[in-house]
Amino acid sequence: MDFSFSDEQRQIEEAVGAICNQFCDNYWLDRDKTGEFPHEFHAAMAEGGWLGIAMPEAQGGAGLGMTEAAIMMRRVAQSPGAMSACSTIHMNIFGPHPIVIYGTEEQKRRWLPDLIGGKIKACFGVTEPNVGLDTTNIKTRAARTGPQDNAGYTINGEKIWTSTAQTANYILLLTRTTPKEDCIKPTDGLTLFFTELDRDKINVREIEKMGRKAVDSNVVFIEDLQVPANHRIGEEGQGFQCLLHGLNPERCLVASEAVGIGQQALRRAADYARERVVFGRPIGQNQAIQHPLADSWAELEAAWLMVLNAAAMYDAGLPCGPQCNAAKHLGAEAGFRACERALLAHGGMGYAKEYHVERLLREVMICRIAPVSREMILSHIAVKQLGLPKSY
Repeated sequence: MDFSFSDEQRQIEEAVGAICNQFCDNYWLDRDKTGEFPHEFHAAMAEGGWLGIAMPEAQGGAGLGMTEAAIMMRRVAQSPGAMSACSTIHMNIFGPHPIVIYGTEEQKRRWLPDLIGGKIKACFGVTEPNVGLDTTNIKTRAARTGPQDNAGYTINGEKIWTSTAQTANYILLLTRTTPKEDCIKPTDGLTLFFTELDRDKINVREIEKMGRKAVDSNVVFIEDLQVPANHRIGEEGQGFQCLLHGLNPERCLVASEAVGIGQQALRRAADYARERVVFGRPIGQNQAIQHPLADSWAELEAAWLMVLNAAAMYDAGLPCGPQCNAAKHLGAEAGFRACERALLAHGGMGYAKEYHVERLLREVMICRIAPVSREMILSHIAVKQLGLPKSY
């Protein structure tokens, strides 16, 4: 088994790195202070064609797999932008997959080229305030506006933690079209739409949060949003199945991002430890500094191999839910520990914004929480891989 990159994969890493290198520490520190969306970075990645890395060639994408997407996102995370840079383009990488898999040819022609070219910015409306990870209990309702199939829908409800909704002009929206109690399975009766984010019908309120200030998170209130039937992705009532084609890739990408952030933190810590002299010697000569950083290096390497395994299984069309979840869990935990250790290796200066590691620690926390908690991941693996009874 060969874990080395192909020539094409190395070229992806180098080309993406060249774009990331145009945006220095100060650019991202300023975005962290002001909360301004990184439009310049988004435009540069779009111009390079990277927003369509996993989208079909017929619509202008690169037609590559989740493995290449994970390689790209790890390289973005290794740059000063960390999670802010990743989240600027993250939705474009995994979000449109339901359109790619279940969209009609007309839908693909209408939306994918503009997503790839950066002309469309999309957000992801799934989670709700009183539902969390219990997705089958969402309350956002899409009601038919007429008996015919092309009559359209009226949507009412609310979503939370909808990232980039301040700048997005489209939303991928999960709704319920049939009450749960009328369905055979809880996952039935959910319907997915991709439609314009009409700000006359959708009220977007930003959530002030711990980190990643440059990429907004929001509560979204939807009132009488009119959506044409041809904005529905897949069949009515099959939205949960459509959504799954975005969830497993997302876990792989979040894992690769967490690994990249942790690797960046280790690099910063090692650089500081070589240069910082206390008691007449560099602090990096002390095993109390060396051992935690070396341990994190090993953890990150192991997590990255799990990412590559899960992505390869996805690309091969194999069932890979537990593997994608395991990659997300291992990557998030390894990334967090690396950032915490990097901050501590800096001592008091780790708490100072000018050294950036405190920002990395704040941003990597997202990977432990979203898009699914570590506790839910472990419960999923316990059931699917260990045959234990379901606990929730």
